[in-house]
Amino acid sequence: MTLEPGQPAPDFTANDQDGNLIRLADLRGQRVALYFYPKDDTPGCTAQACNLRDHQEELTAKNIKVIGVSVDGEAAHKKFVLKYDLPFPLLVDTDKKIVQDYGVWQEKKNYGKTYMGIVRTTFLIDENGVIDKIIKKVDTKAHAAQLL
Repeated sequence: MTLEPGQPAPDFTANDQDGNLIRLADLRGQRVALYFYPKDDTPGCTAQACNLRDHQEELTAKNIKVIGVSVDGEAAHKKFVLKYDLPFPLLVDTDKKIVQDYGVWQEKKNYGKTYMGIVRTTFLIDENGVIDKIIKKVDTKAHAAQLL
C-alpha cells in the first residue's frame, strides 16, 4: 500500500530509546514529523538527526514534534541519542511493523547487492493524524528547512 497526503497516518505504538511507550493517537493536537532513517550513527543518518536537533526550537515553535524511526534496537538508539544529544525520541521498530505500515521497508541496491532496508522518508502528520506531506527526497544536511 502506498500512502498519500490526505490519508490518515497509520497509528503505531512503540517504545523509544528510554523504554517510554509512544502512540501516534496520543499526539493529536500537534504536528508530527515522523522520519524514517536506515541506521543509527551512520554519516547520512547522523547529519539528518543533528540538523533536526540544531533546528529543534524552530520546529517546536511551529508545533512540530520530531520522532525518528529505524529498525535498530533500544541500546543502539540510546547510544545515538546520548552521543549527539538528540532532543527527540527514536522509536524501536525491530519487528518492522511501523516501517511496513508506512511503506518504507523496500528493496534496495548497493554495490550490486540487493537487500531489504529503510528508504529514507519523512511524513509530516497534521494535528488530526492525517498525512499532510511526504518528503521522499530528504536532504540530510537541510532536513529541518524541508519541514519548515
